Amino acid sequence: MLSGLESSLSVLAVLGVGLAFGLKHATEVDHIVAVSTIVSEHRSLWRSAVVGALWGMGHTASLISVGVVVLVLRVAIPIWVASWLEFGVALMIIGLGASALVRALRKRRSLHLHRHQHDGVSHVHVHFHDHETEHAGPVAVHSHAVSIVGIKPLLVGAMHGLAGSAALMLLVLAQTQSLIAGLVYLGVFGVGSIFGMVTMSGLVSLPFVLTSRRLSGLHYGLQSLAGALSIVFGLWYAYATGFVSELWKTLT
Repeated sequence: MLSGLESSLSVLAVLGVGLAFGLKHATEVDHIVAVSTIVSEHRSLWRSAVVGALWGMGHTASLISVGVVVLVLRVAIPIWVASWLEFGVALMIIGLGASALVRALRKRRSLHLHRHQHDGVSHVHVHFHDHETEHAGPVAVHSHAVSIVGIKPLLVGAMHGLAGSAALMLLVLAQTQSLIAGLVYLGVFGVGSIFGMVTMSGLVSLPFVLTSRRLSGLHYGLQSLAGALSIVFGLWYAYATGFVSELWKTLT
């Protein structure tokens, strides 16, 4: 009976470690950089949290998919495959940053001057024309935006999950010989990463949300900064994962 209790406590300890690792996993720099470019598009804390949740779901789905194969076949993911996936993440981060930067610069071009007269006195003030809030009535043209917002974080999270699966699978293989226990561990890890990313997405989005209503110039400036930092980080990450490790030699 004591042996059974110790076994149960051991399982709970492993699951607790999985949850803690999942929460910590969400705070990794490449994850935060990628998500920051996506949440910069939104002006709602709620939507930003949903972005984080969708990222975590895509991340967890890819981990569990890979986990089934790895745990059933009892094989490890080759290092060269993991390296190419990490390099792919770097390219994706560069693409996200470039997209965010172009979008912000395009919106900043809407800056123009308005001339008004009050009581016979003419004056000029700066005006930022925001096409997203231009129409007060119901507009169906942009109704597809919600689905696009949902697809992007899912795909980005799935790509990150694939890239990080190699190291995680080695940990799972070392800790359990059971398919069910391994998948439960990955599920708990995924729950931790979802909660962690929801929290991080909300925190990262705060500057964008707070400046979105009245400080349009600062808002678009923050978007531009997020895009530029994402490009810089992505280039460094590509250099570190691709060129320093001489990744191209795996093709020969």
